[in-house]
Amino acid sequence: MTPPSTQIKTLLVTGGAGFIGANFVLQAVADGLDVVNLDKLTYAGNLDTLASLDRNPRHVFVQGDIGDRALVSKLLAEHRPDAVVNFAAESHVDRSIDGPAEFVQTNVVGTLALLEAARDYWRELAGMARNAFRFLHVSTDEVYGSLGDEGKFTEQTPYAPNSPYSASKAASDHLVRAFHHTYGLPVLTTNCSNNYGPYQFPEKLIPLVIQKSLAGLPLPVYGDGLNIRDWLFVGDHCSAIRRVLDGGRVGETYNVGGNAERTNIEVVEAICTLLDARRPLADRSPRSSLITYVKDRPGHDRRYAIDSRKLQGELGWRPSQTFESGIEYTVDWYIEHQPWVQRVLDGSYRMERLGS
Repeated sequence: MTPPSTQIKTLLVTGGAGFIGANFVLQAVADGLDVVNLDKLTYAGNLDTLASLDRNPRHVFVQGDIGDRALVSKLLAEHRPDAVVNFAAESHVDRSIDGPAEFVQTNVVGTLALLEAARDYWRELAGMARNAFRFLHVSTDEVYGSLGDEGKFTEQTPYAPNSPYSASKAASDHLVRAFHHTYGLPVLTTNCSNNYGPYQFPEKLIPLVIQKSLAGLPLPVYGDGLNIRDWLFVGDHCSAIRRVLDGGRVGETYNVGGNAERTNIEVVEAICTLLDARRPLADRSPRSSLITYVKDRPGHDRRYAIDSRKLQGELGWRPSQTFESGIEYTVDWYIEHQPWVQRVLDGSYRMERLGS
């Protein structure tokens, strides 16, 4: 765990019922921070993830939209947070292909409203409170576009988003930067690689494959399965955000990666192997026989890889999980938390393909 900063004691966390946000909230409260958690509770927001914080005085949940400036301003005035951590976003590429307008509304318009409210709140602070305040914006490596066979994304890589989702996140990153340079708002930005771990909504690759594998269903793999991602365990991502929040240089961007590049087919095969050992199919056939190659999605970036040397060098952060240890932990977590998964699947998402 990361010890709480002596200056940062109360956080306003937006999107704190989603996958990464909820893991961050659970970690922050366990570390002794007070968290005001604002989440719209769209399909991917899940209060079930936060059930352990019921009646915990350190956690205040508010259902609402980051685009509601009056609500955000009210929360800032009432709770006087030392920092805002913005996870709130529509985040699934396939969904952005089917409906880009919602991504622009939340990720661009919503972030703008949140920045305006935070700027006005910060301007009214004085002394140590004003100097210590931070606005940390959580973004993605997808804003950088697609890599070739070599090289990694650095903080100086030009933006070249290729999906409606990544374009909306790129726009929000630019707004955060602009609010620092125009108004002086003390901002920090993190751009992370692909997250995985507990409580991830089962539309994303790893939990989707786990669930379909457990059910003995076909395992869809886009294209030739050789698209490469740098996989980051969600707990390591949360610790990186805390490190940046506590010690990052104002106005700077920090890339966060797991140093764990894998092709999609390698990820799927690793899950199959782990589940074959833990939950063999009735006929004892290998789950790899369930792999089915399907038509690639439009604009599918070939490779992402993150260079985290700036974060490691300046702030001493390192991932604690290898891909092997992290995926084993994740598979075991989903096996042990099937009631949580089933409650998610009782809602609107049925593991169907989106963005085709």
